[in-house]
Amino acid sequence: MIPKKIIAPFYERLALILIGFCLLGYLIILAKDLVDPLIFGFLFAVLLLPVSDFLERKCRMPRSMSSFLAILLMLGFVVGIMYLVGAQISKLSNDWPMLKSQIDQSLTSLQLWVQDTFHIATNKQMVYVESTGRKIVASGTAVLGTTFSAVSSLLLFYVFIMIFTFFILFYRRLLLRFLIAVFQGDNDYVVMDIVQNIQKILRQYIFGLLLEMVIVAGVAIAVFFMIGIKYAALLGIIVGLFNIIPYLGIFTALLLSTLITFATGTISDTITVAISVIGIHAVDANLLLPAVVGSKVRLNALITFIGIILGEMLWGLSGMFLSIPIIAIFKIIFDRVEGLQPWGYLLGGDYEYKKKAQEKMKTE
Repeated sequence: MIPKKIIAPFYERLALILIGFCLLGYLIILAKDLVDPLIFGFLFAVLLLPVSDFLERKCRMPRSMSSFLAILLMLGFVVGIMYLVGAQISKLSNDWPMLKSQIDQSLTSLQLWVQDTFHIATNKQMVYVESTGRKIVASGTAVLGTTFSAVSSLLLFYVFIMIFTFFILFYRRLLLRFLIAVFQGDNDYVVMDIVQNIQKILRQYIFGLLLEMVIVAGVAIAVFFMIGIKYAALLGIIVGLFNIIPYLGIFTALLLSTLITFATGTISDTITVAISVIGIHAVDANLLLPAVVGSKVRLNALITFIGIILGEMLWGLSGMFLSIPIIAIFKIIFDRVEGLQPWGYLLGGDYEYKKKAQEKMKTE
């Protein structure tokens, strides 16, 4: 007689799932210094894989040389963008006297407003400012040490990303054989399908982000030039670069662009730039982002927003960047593993049904 399988009550299974999620989140926080650059390295390796394969097959390079050269090409692209931004910022430094005069006028107006609104005399305000300045100077050594430590950690983080990228590119066939060996048997096809789709989706997502950044920057530069803003190219590049950060990037771009415009122009120019940035973001969020990026990962907005918040809570800014591709990877796995399809549907929502309906209409 076959013994009857005992199924635990729903509340017990739910409690175990919640405990498992809490332990997983705690382990993720503890392993941030290792897993964070490792995931970035994995993303860059997926992006550079076609370049490395081309150099290895067509140029007859050894795998180590092709992987290293692919990373150098990516670094050259990043340095080119940084040089472009630095060249624009150097032009801004030429107008430092005008910026200082504009800031002094703004501070004077602010002091008069505080005096009229809160009835605090100007000399008392200056006493508060000088007292705060002395405290900042007194703690300058600690601030300098903290800043140096933060910069050093950031540079080390970037070095680790490049090292992980190189090793993942170099040992990519070994890692693939390991996955196939772990899930051997009838699951070989499923593993290969998941690996191929993860590469495809991540590559399309990264290229979509870059394309969206270029389009948004180009539109912003054109709009600012038509308005007559002095540093139109710099402001457009800022809007395009910060647009990569999901949801929160628009606020940073809005703050920086309005501050630069206020320091170099008039109040009307500042308001016009703020309205333009908000308008560009509205068009991007409702038209460009769903067409260029959203169609690649096929995640619904609610799950995306929750993932971004959880990523920021766990890993800060890097967690916000990694949240969408990680959720996309989980969706690919859920869609192809039996018993996990409902979770894949939860992450994607109505995208699959809309796609099937469109394909059905085309066939009919």
